[in-house]
Amino acid sequence: MKDPRRTPANDRIVAMHLAQDPIGTQKPTTGIEAQIAVPVVDLLRRVGGPRDRQLLMGDAITVYEERDGWAFVQAAKDDYVGYIPTSAFGATETVTHWVSAPATHLYEQADFKSQDLCGLSLGSRVRVLGQSGRFYRTPHGFVPMTHISLLEKTSRDPVELAQTYLGTPYLWGGNSRWGIDCSGLVQMACLASGIPCPGDSDQQETELGYLLAPDTPPEPGDLLFWKGHVAWVSDADTLLHANAHHMAVTLEPLTAAIARIAAQGDGPVTAHKRLK
Repeated sequence: MKDPRRTPANDRIVAMHLAQDPIGTQKPTTGIEAQIAVPVVDLLRRVGGPRDRQLLMGDAITVYEERDGWAFVQAAKDDYVGYIPTSAFGATETVTHWVSAPATHLYEQADFKSQDLCGLSLGSRVRVLGQSGRFYRTPHGFVPMTHISLLEKTSRDPVELAQTYLGTPYLWGGNSRWGIDCSGLVQMACLASGIPCPGDSDQQETELGYLLAPDTPPEPGDLLFWKGHVAWVSDADTLLHANAHHMAVTLEPLTAAIARIAAQGDGPVTAHKRLK
C-alpha cells in the first residue's frame, strides 16, 4: 500500500507516473516544477486541515493542482505531499547557497542597520547574485556572508548542528528555527549533513541507518525511536530532542527520559539505530 503522505494524488488528480492505477475520476497530470518563495509555509494535510510539515524558502516542489488559491504539491526533499497557498511559491531559479546558521535575516541593503525584510531558518536555500561588503546579494535581499554556505558544503556532524536549535519552541509538524518537532529536528540536521531523510519519525525509523541490538551502548549521533517520537543521542548519557514535555528542543538525561516517556504512556524504545 502506498504511503498517502508521499503519494501525489487526491480525489481530482493523480501524478502521471501513477496514472496506471487511478481512483475514480482522477485526472493524470505531470505537474510543474516550482520553488518556495516565502520564509516558511505550512504543508497542510488538506485545505483548512492540520499542518503535517513545513517548507522553507528555496525548497523545490512539484505543483500538481491549483484550485481556489491553494496548490496540491510534493516536496522534492522528502516526497511529502500536501496543500500550500498559491502565494507561497514562484518559478524555479537556480539556488547556490543554503543558510547554515540557525537563522539569519534578509536585509534591504548591505548594512546591518538597514531594514530587515524577513528571517530565514537554517536549511533555507538562496541564489547569490553578487557580493557587497560583508553581505551577499540575493533576489530577495542581502544576507550576511557568515550565515550561508555553498550548497556542496554540508555539515559534518548532524548532532552538533541539531544542538544549535536548543531552546527552539516545540511545534507539531515544524521544520524551522521558529518551531520544530522531533522528526523535524532529525530531518533538518540530516539534510544539512548530506544525509537523505524523510519527514516523519515512523518513516525515519524504517529508512535511516541500521538497527542495533537493544543492549548496544549508545554513541553520539545514534537515534532512539519510540512510537511517534525520535531523539538524537548527544552523548552516552544524554538525549537531544524536540519534545512536548518541555515544549522545546532540550538536552535530557537518557535514562530519565526513557523512564519518563514510558511513564507518560508512550511505551518503550522501539529501535536504536546508527547512521554511520
